[in-house]
Amino acid sequence: MWLTMKDTGEQLGSEARTSKVLHVDETGWRVVGRTWWLWCFTGTHLAYYLIARCRGSPVVARVLGKMFAGTFVCDFFGAYNLICAAAKQRCLVHLFRELHKVLERNTSAQWTAFCKRLKRLLHDAMRLCEGRGKRCPPPSLKKRKTLLHTRLDELCAATYKDPDCRRRVKRLSMCREELFTFVDHQSVPPDNNHAERQLRPAVIMRKNSYCNRSEHGAETQATLMSIFRTLHMRNANAVETLCASLRSCIASGNLLPLPFPS
Repeated sequence: MWLTMKDTGEQLGSEARTSKVLHVDETGWRVVGRTWWLWCFTGTHLAYYLIARCRGSPVVARVLGKMFAGTFVCDFFGAYNLICAAAKQRCLVHLFRELHKVLERNTSAQWTAFCKRLKRLLHDAMRLCEGRGKRCPPPSLKKRKTLLHTRLDELCAATYKDPDCRRRVKRLSMCREELFTFVDHQSVPPDNNHAERQLRPAVIMRKNSYCNRSEHGAETQATLMSIFRTLHMRNANAVETLCASLRSCIASGNLLPLPFPS
């Protein structure tokens, strides 16, 4: 029974690998009292969890392979820089939070002006996305997106003495093509809130359970979390679905595939 459920969990990993839009996030976890990491790969009707020792790009490559054919939505964590994908969207909400946090300790004129210009640019991009369609047809959308990149390039090309400005310019230059992907694709949001929401139940569980006392327990928990959370996202009754799968396993040796919303 466990082997077949493990196969179901691995099948969810395969579905994540072929998703058109995939959100990824990670949070700290404890296994045998040591720091591990809980990874979440999630789409509209899918949540695949993995508990690993590493917080680096090899974990993502292990799930998605050398090249992800869809749009990869993530924050600015350095491990995601090494991931190859057809397209990427960085979380603008993370960027807004960081700007606000730095502004609380750095009130220099240069940082304040830089922060103001960048915030205005990001807000304009999000408003452009909201007006996509009748108010902003494709030709106009493409032209205005080009203008967004021009404004970003001008912002990054300026000379800055403030170290906070210089650090953000380096990051923005590196992620230039990954900030406004959402403008062209209606299914791609400008944030990674979806992954954070799918991690929230696990974070609550972490506070109550103190995580895992063995590596096998961590593997088991990741598999069960993947199955139960995916069923929840697909509006399926977990108890009824798993009972039906258990009956199928007893009769034929195979679990039923997880239901998918029509």
